[in-house]
Amino acid sequence: MSKKPVFQGVTIAQQALIDYWKQLRDEGGCVRREAIDPGALRSMLASISIVQFDEAGDGRFRIAGSRLRDIFGMEARGRRVADVIGEHGDAFALGLSVALERRAPVGGVIEQSNGMHAWLRLPLLDSNGQLTMVLCHDEMLPSRRLITPNSGSVHTSSPRAAA
Repeated sequence: MSKKPVFQGVTIAQQALIDYWKQLRDEGGCVRREAIDPGALRSMLASISIVQFDEAGDGRFRIAGSRLRDIFGMEARGRRVADVIGEHGDAFALGLSVALERRAPVGGVIEQSNGMHAWLRLPLLDSNGQLTMVLCHDEMLPSRRLITPNSGSVHTSSPRAAA
């Protein structure tokens, strides 16, 4: 039986984040939230958020980088995902649920009138060892040229651009 290919990212920052996440995986292939060193992610912290789900399935932004205000038009930290996601809601919610279901990185690119929204979702275990958290990386790209050439076949017009 062969392993499914793991999404590799569409930008240099996403590729670096996925490589870091892979290094932290335990024997079961999962990464604990407390294993993440913010210092290792210093250059991309403004584009990072962490969403945690409660028992009812309600997601809340525990951490939200400053660049997310540009994407969502508001401060996300501490708010429910449903209250923040707005027009980007389908892609954001889809990515969260798929990352948790697959227990693997998912991401893609959404073309918008003001550029391209590159998104990445990485599942995380909480302090109790439960898969309830997702590390997110979102960045707006002014041009398609910033997508790495070896990013594979990522459909760039649909919020369902998940790999």
